[in-house]
Amino acid sequence: MDLIAELEEALSEAAPRIEGAGSVEELDKVETALLGKNSAVGKVRRAMGGIEAAERPHVGARLNVVTTEIEALIAQCRSALALLDEQHRLTDDRIDVTLEAIGFPQGSLHLIQQTIDEVVDIFNGLGYLVASGPEAELSWYNFDALNTPPTHPSRLESDTMYLDYGDPDDEVLLRTQTSPVQVRWMEQHQPPVYVVVPGKVYRTDTIDASHLPVFHQIEGLAVDDSLTFPDLKGTLAHFAREFFGPKTTVRLRPHFFPFTEPSAELDVSCFVCDGGEPWCRVCGGAGHLEMLGCGMVDPNVFEAVGYDPARVTGFAFGMGVERLAMVRHGINNIRHFVDNDLRFLRQFS
Repeated sequence: MDLIAELEEALSEAAPRIEGAGSVEELDKVETALLGKNSAVGKVRRAMGGIEAAERPHVGARLNVVTTEIEALIAQCRSALALLDEQHRLTDDRIDVTLEAIGFPQGSLHLIQQTIDEVVDIFNGLGYLVASGPEAELSWYNFDALNTPPTHPSRLESDTMYLDYGDPDDEVLLRTQTSPVQVRWMEQHQPPVYVVVPGKVYRTDTIDASHLPVFHQIEGLAVDDSLTFPDLKGTLAHFAREFFGPKTTVRLRPHFFPFTEPSAELDVSCFVCDGGEPWCRVCGGAGHLEMLGCGMVDPNVFEAVGYDPARVTGFAFGMGVERLAMVRHGINNIRHFVDNDLRFLRQFS
């Protein structure tokens, strides 16, 4: 057997076979056929032990040369195939960045939440903190601690949503106002107190253009050692100017609330007609808009939470969020807030 001849024949066949490989997988098979155990090179490698000692260096040297050349051809082809494969993948995965991207609808906060955030931000600027509390409330916090007598009509089942009704000492209800949070805050904090309380409230109102059984309120409480009624008016006048516009003025009308004395209703000047024009769609010619209730905290409320009414004074106010939004945006039906009509909601996105 002429081993040198076999090596030369294997080397001459290597180049075309390697060049004919169209993929890395095919090249692996060619490499096995050229350099593997059953290849011509492999047979010569196994036969080295049986040839004459004088011929062995010559055959061994040629075996190394042929093996090195075939491995070099394979390595060169493998590099070219890898580059070609990468180019194919880049072509297949190519993205045209000039095409318009797929768009997804962008949501926004509901108008009610937008209004809450804006009002809270105004009072945050005055140093007020935000307080929150349970929506399922004890009757004591919702009524008794707020100086509401047992005979008050708001305590009837026809006005309030009770979860457990009948025992005045242990009644549970869905809060009718966010004022109970003020009581809880005062129980846990000593004066001075400056808080606003946004949240849902519940009443047994029939749904119509101006009433919902579930709506939102923002109430505020300030307690310090020398607060007066002018402080209350000045605070609410600042709020009105920030929310409705810098030219807005306020006026206070006497009213009654069990938890404040004296009490008042706050009206703001019409921010559309600025004075009461008969054509005005907002005030209808009245010139002012009824906006919220307020007053100085009744001493009985301070006593209920452990404050000394001889040492501290305070004022409180409460506003309906839906009312604020309706007046500001000229919305004539409160049901729009809960109908989930995108034609309405998108106007405020």
